[in-house]
Amino acid sequence: MNAIGVSVPRLEDDRLLRGQGRFHDEIVRPGQLWLRVVRSPVAHARIRGIDVEAAAALPGVVDVITAADLAGMPRIPVRQPSPGIDFTPYLQPALATGFVQYVGDPVAAVLAEDPYLAEDAADLVALDLEELPVSLDARAGATLRPESRPGESALVGTVDFSYGDVDEVFATAPHVVAADLKVGRHSGTPLEPRGLVAEWNARARRMTVWGATKVPYFNRRVTARMLGIAEHQIHMLESDAGGSFGIRGEFYPEDLLVPFLALRTGRPVKWTEDRTEHLIAANHAREQEHRIELAFDERYRLLGLRGEAWLDTGGYIRTHGAVVAALTSALMSGPYRMAACRSRVHIVTTNKTPVGTYRAPGRFQHNFVREHAMDLAADRLGVDPVELRRINLLDGGELPHRRPLHVFGAPMLLDGKDHLEHFDKSREIFGYDTWREEARRAREQGRLVGTGCAVILEKAGLGHDSAVVDVGVTGAIRVAMGGANVGQGVETVMAQIAAEEFDVRTESVTVVLSDTDILADGSGTFASRTTVVGGTAVKLAAEQVLAKARRVAAGLLGTDPDRLVVRDGGLEADGEPGRRVTLGEIAAASFAPPYVRTGEEPGLIGRGTYLADAMTYPYGAHYAQAEVDPGTGAVKLLRYAVSYEIGRAVNPALVHAQLVGGTVQGIGGALFEEFPYDERGMPLATTLGDYLWPRASDLPEIRTEIFEDSPAPGNPLGVRGAGEGGTAGVGAAVANAVRDALRLTGTVGALPLLPDRVMTLMKSQDDDGATT
Repeated sequence: MNAIGVSVPRLEDDRLLRGQGRFHDEIVRPGQLWLRVVRSPVAHARIRGIDVEAAAALPGVVDVITAADLAGMPRIPVRQPSPGIDFTPYLQPALATGFVQYVGDPVAAVLAEDPYLAEDAADLVALDLEELPVSLDARAGATLRPESRPGESALVGTVDFSYGDVDEVFATAPHVVAADLKVGRHSGTPLEPRGLVAEWNARARRMTVWGATKVPYFNRRVTARMLGIAEHQIHMLESDAGGSFGIRGEFYPEDLLVPFLALRTGRPVKWTEDRTEHLIAANHAREQEHRIELAFDERYRLLGLRGEAWLDTGGYIRTHGAVVAALTSALMSGPYRMAACRSRVHIVTTNKTPVGTYRAPGRFQHNFVREHAMDLAADRLGVDPVELRRINLLDGGELPHRRPLHVFGAPMLLDGKDHLEHFDKSREIFGYDTWREEARRAREQGRLVGTGCAVILEKAGLGHDSAVVDVGVTGAIRVAMGGANVGQGVETVMAQIAAEEFDVRTESVTVVLSDTDILADGSGTFASRTTVVGGTAVKLAAEQVLAKARRVAAGLLGTDPDRLVVRDGGLEADGEPGRRVTLGEIAAASFAPPYVRTGEEPGLIGRGTYLADAMTYPYGAHYAQAEVDPGTGAVKLLRYAVSYEIGRAVNPALVHAQLVGGTVQGIGGALFEEFPYDERGMPLATTLGDYLWPRASDLPEIRTEIFEDSPAPGNPLGVRGAGEGGTAGVGAAVANAVRDALRLTGTVGALPLLPDRVMTLMKSQDDDGATT
């Protein structure tokens, strides 16, 4: 039976809809204590003193710690080093040492018998802080040398991806179009905030941790190193999670404080952040300021791109290191042909919440900048914006296309089928030309309606992952792999991949995720890689099981292994349905001679590790139709559509859901969500009354079209990854639609397009910051 390519219902939903899920906040351990973090109320200050006496004296308080209690503890490392950049002076300690760098910086931790006592005690911790000047602008502050980092610049480093003779191209190009654009600070806000539970078993000398998501194996390694215990003494157990979006599951200060205090007190410790903590302490994202230039010849062919950006990384460098900067820079040229490209991103510290990766990191930003500049260029050159893209998109005769760049050590080989054909087919499927005609007629009637499109180049699937597949004597199939279930349906997809190999029903496969006692190592869930890399590891492990099963079954049936076919959870002689053994019968025989071999595990078990030494490159297009209220500046989306080439859809319904959900988050960043600060560095969005999500009533019908025209040639499953394509192009398409609706001669300037900003655009259309 075919399992891959079928929209089977999510296996996870049965337990979740019955209330049988297990989220970290539902975990209660005997003798459990509650952690409350004391955070800085100011953006930048010298710590002159911390008085914990009153808090420690409160009945029910078990412990209060400051940085002095963590003396000698290393700072939180990055997951991905960046050649040429020393992050060391900018890494975050678990508790602030000497200085605080942003509002929300952890300065102390209180442990109490219940969460209310912990919160009351936290309020009694007295901070003596000497406020220092704040920096809130990455571009203007790049040359600062903050007092809180003696001898260091606010500029952490610069990431530069370049090829071709950029300066020569721009010196001789007939047409150069330039613009200054900015992407506002926003981030993921899962329904369920972050949290962790840790328990130290003194007798077994083992730590059990619940709640780590995204990269639990990395978190285990960091925890072991920082606590000075062995990795095998830490057992990470997955819990259900109400969304991740890139920000949940990184190693934050709390990920050290919880197990540290469990070890220190010998009692279980639980921490659950509240919404305000999440909005000021969890990773922010997106904020970048860009200068972009595009060079064209007389036939509107794109000759080169030159870009410079300033990334506001906030008060510290967190675990992502320079990943956002690298992804902003490396893929800046998108799916276009051009002879030369230079994209530089300066990483600059400020006194804001530190940033990290958020769904389509770097690509949401550079797609907006490049694609909005393409629309500006179309106006300047006097050519239709759709046609300008058609002239410059890579076509089937040019692919695969190698760019002379290495991204995270891997060569950049665009392995798609035909970007131009995809753009043409998707426009026709969605009727985009009709949208444009509708908008034109609406403008003739005095309405402010416009359309916008954007083409995107995504990336997925670098690195390694592992999986274990075993079959029991009853025929039960279990898959263990290193991904995390953060709402995307990974249990279902992994079960489908295994079910395809064993010719069984998907629901008969049990999937275990990121249990460090079952699987020695895994890379986690991020960057649209779980199916591409982890799913392939599952396939390889299942193939290993079947290789042994064929050998054992051949012995049991007295036939040649090559004659055996997999059918309905067993193996049978081809053409002889009566000569058959089930997987369970094979497993039972695999524990005894003559089917046990030296150096081979007894039973039916397979271990697969897949290393992707190059990324796959999904690609697609976004289309928007928007109307602007001339009285308020509010933008209403009338239509939205996304096409995406993913190679192969394991579960098309889940891919559709990923694209729709990602698009909604992109709409939030394009129109609603922003973290503003006042001149003292005080955050102004600390509740969901200030930080605005898009509501269902704000959204149009979001249409999707999944393309499977170009299976990834280097991936055994043919998959390209699907988690971020819905987000990556939204800012660009929406901005272009608003620009079209307002008939702007320049750019929209910045995202999000909040009503007051749109009103300003309507009042000053000629002051756009763009040049030709």
